[in-house]
Amino acid sequence: DEAIVRLAVADGPTRIRELVRLGVRFSGKGKVPQLGLEGGHSQRRILHAGDLTGKEIERALVRAARRSRRIKIFENHTCVDLILARPDLKVPLERNRALGAYVLDNRSGRVKAFAAKATVLATGGAGKVYLYTTNPDIASGDGMAAAYRAGVPLVNLEFVQFHPTCLYYPGGFPSGGAEGRRFLLTEALRGEGGRLVRKDGTPIMEGVHPLKDLAPRDVVARAIDAEMKRTGAECVFLDMTKRSRAYLSRRFPNIWRHLSALGLDMSKTPIPVVPAAHFFCGGVQTDADGATALPGLFAIGETAHTGLHGANRLASNSLLEGCVFAHRAFSRIRGQWQDIRRERLPPAPRWNSGKAVPSDEAVVVRQDWDEVRRLMWNYVGIVRTDRRLKSALERLRVIRREVETYYRKFLLTRDLIELRNIAILGELLVVSALSRRESRGLHYTLDRPKPVEAQRRDTWVGRRGARSLDCVQWKA
Repeated sequence: DEAIVRLAVADGPTRIRELVRLGVRFSGKGKVPQLGLEGGHSQRRILHAGDLTGKEIERALVRAARRSRRIKIFENHTCVDLILARPDLKVPLERNRALGAYVLDNRSGRVKAFAAKATVLATGGAGKVYLYTTNPDIASGDGMAAAYRAGVPLVNLEFVQFHPTCLYYPGGFPSGGAEGRRFLLTEALRGEGGRLVRKDGTPIMEGVHPLKDLAPRDVVARAIDAEMKRTGAECVFLDMTKRSRAYLSRRFPNIWRHLSALGLDMSKTPIPVVPAAHFFCGGVQTDADGATALPGLFAIGETAHTGLHGANRLASNSLLEGCVFAHRAFSRIRGQWQDIRRERLPPAPRWNSGKAVPSDEAVVVRQDWDEVRRLMWNYVGIVRTDRRLKSALERLRVIRREVETYYRKFLLTRDLIELRNIAILGELLVVSALSRRESRGLHYTLDRPKPVEAQRRDTWVGRRGARSLDCVQWKA
């Protein structure tokens, strides 16, 4: 959406200056920033903080939030669902209202009602829908799924970006971590001269794209996927050996430390890499201020679909998007604040009541969890076909019904809530992919490998009423 892109670019410098005022320390000398180059970019334009930019921004913002007397932070809490003025969804969306959220205290097991004049979903993406992801463990699409259950449309879920270069380390990480997690190797490595090569050192991207190793992520990820399938190799390699040890340890200190702990010296030996699910370009449909079609509900960051990312996403735009649209949502809420009246909450559902029992079938829940993620990875990954998508949809609908039974019967836990969310989002993603009868951007199908102009539109999925979880497409 060109208007949204122009808005983000215009608002970006002010938001970046605000981050600096809040204490974010970007790399550079004095007032001269060090700019990075990444895939698909023609100029060095990326402000960064070494190779931990997101962590540095988070550090400064968390510190500022903890110092504010007007902000209260509840850690170890998980969103269960939104509180609606009409939970039965029997009124049009614009006549309903979000009144807050039901939230599980993970430690006590109690569900609390948080009432709010305005509710903002900022729960990140849904990388945990896939077996292999660069995302943290909490990225299970909680905000997207809660919005869907409240009747808010989700848009363009089929466009999932796979990061081409995640560390492949079959021996497991000494620091532990969940199965399937991969350590992200920033695209800036290729911006600083890194090349993707086969085991024998021959280049992979030669002849694939004019930009070679700096081609857009979807092109690089598909090339690696094709190479691995063609040869049966478990990984390919990222060769940084043309750069010195001193330069690499200074420019990429976090990556250098992590690889060194595994006994890998990237100045001497190419790094084994594989693609992994990275970023959802789709999400909860919002306007330019993060407002959804449900009054009182906003969504920002990867949870939202603002239009900034279309069928693809350039590297290193997500932090900018988060800053710009968080501020716009704040400004919109502030402007409406005096006109919003607090409403009485409807009777709360009886979660974890005397009727609910502890699950004695945790192994079944774990089986469903693993099956969803493996299905999505094997059938709904970088390259898709109608046959695989239809097979995945058939099984996902069975799993989702099983999970809904567990949800109604057993005591709530974070694992059960997250399983419910990834089961719903997996199904919605597949339905969205099946409805797009072409290849475009991050959605690539062998059955229709070219884009079709008539399909140049958004894919919408939503609920068909209070009880049905069927998926419906609207043409936008």
